[in-house]
Amino acid sequence: MRAQNSATTPMTIAVDAPAGSASAAVAGVSPSRTSGTLLALLGVVSFSLTFPSTVWGLESFGPWSLVAVRSTLAALIAGAFLLAGRVPLPERRHRAGLAVVAGGVVVGFPLLTTLALQTSTTSHAAVVVGLLPLTTAAFAALRTGRRPSRTFWVAAVSGAAVVLAFTVQQSGGTLSTGDLYLFGALLVCAAGYTEGGRLARLMPGWQVIGWALVFCLPLMVPASAVALAFEPVHLTAHGIAGLAWVAAGSTFFGLYVWYRGMAAIGIPRASQLQLAQPLLTLFWSVFLLGESLPLAAPLAAVGVLVCIAVTQRAKS
Repeated sequence: MRAQNSATTPMTIAVDAPAGSASAAVAGVSPSRTSGTLLALLGVVSFSLTFPSTVWGLESFGPWSLVAVRSTLAALIAGAFLLAGRVPLPERRHRAGLAVVAGGVVVGFPLLTTLALQTSTTSHAAVVVGLLPLTTAAFAALRTGRRPSRTFWVAAVSGAAVVLAFTVQQSGGTLSTGDLYLFGALLVCAAGYTEGGRLARLMPGWQVIGWALVFCLPLMVPASAVALAFEPVHLTAHGIAGLAWVAAGSTFFGLYVWYRGMAAIGIPRASQLQLAQPLLTLFWSVFLLGESLPLAAPLAAVGVLVCIAVTQRAKS
């Protein structure tokens, strides 16, 4: 592979260029606002399965080995796609951003949430991570220098308040011991999403996550060997299925469509779609983990969907 030059850079969009504008041309067709929203939603659905799949994976693997092996498998998948497409190495100026994506999305968030799920329930973790849209929007505002409208922020904060109220109501007013891990996961993931969304305007989204995964491979391979040597492995059908999904589904496919969607509709609007993710995770938890559906879920779902509708229409 060779380093990219200006002739091979597939996207030349400025960070704040509107989707669908002439400057948003890609080597191919740039997704429209509607298709971008659908892609981002598909990413949210993929992410909503992450926590239940992680719980399944923990049936067979320890937390450190699960994270290391999932990242290694995802990196091998990404590397195969990059090789098949003969994708040149990213330009040097993009590598610092890719390192942020790798540290936040590939390593930090999976590790911290996996550690949290050892002491927190899936539903509790899901609603705490529901604060991610607001965190991502704040990071994006700082990174890009743009300031979404007051209506946008009122709707975003309202959505976060709904998530927080749901969390407190379901936990009886107390916080789980894994909350520090979850709050740390919010910060590193928001940074990774913001930087990944910016890079997805300069190169295809699947290449953003692909290179971030590949850059982690030299670290994850030895980490997998060490973790598997120290943590017991008890293979089960659930454990294998959980590992397969968090590696191929959440880590590669989900992030691919997510970054592509963010490039089309903007980081703030895309991040607010994740307000629906906690409730989707609760839905999957009922069917996959046998958890009881909280009575407050329908009310929270309505409130969250209203906030999403407002943020999608607010001028940013």
